[in-house]
Amino acid sequence: WADTVKAIRRVSAATTIETLIPDFKGNKDQIQRIIDIAPEVVSHNMETVKRLTRSVRIQARYERSLEVLKYLKDGGMRTKTGIMLGLGETEAEVVEAMKDLVGVGLNVLTLGQYLQPTPKHLPVKEFITPEQFAVYKEIGLDLGIQYVESGPLVRSSYKAEKHLI
Repeated sequence: WADTVKAIRRVSAATTIETLIPDFKGNKDQIQRIIDIAPEVVSHNMETVKRLTRSVRIQARYERSLEVLKYLKDGGMRTKTGIMLGLGETEAEVVEAMKDLVGVGLNVLTLGQYLQPTPKHLPVKEFITPEQFAVYKEIGLDLGIQYVESGPLVRSSYKAEKHLI
């Protein structure tokens, strides 16, 4: 990631860069490399709520992802994450996740509908209504998240330029 950011800046120093990174298994040296190269936005997707993390993200840990986002924030980064809805989470769990994200200083949250990419992937448990996505957006903003993009077609990079304006 760091080498890619450096290469982009060599070619186009004015380009705004958002990186989407894994949790690097919590390796702070790897996370620090991202901080040191200072992309304008660093995104690490939570993907789901705490209860569903083990079934949705087999190698990931919910708390470790929060720690990564906090470390990035403490390092001066503008942080972003995305959560997919429709995997069986409750509204209370979504709100709990938002509160956890506020607790680590998250700047930008995207909420979108999970769609099963292949029969081998987890099934969709529920299609979230546009009205419920609007409720989640208001909750996130009321909790203090600076920018929330929430809707059925939203993905982690959805209208990414908007939250920088």
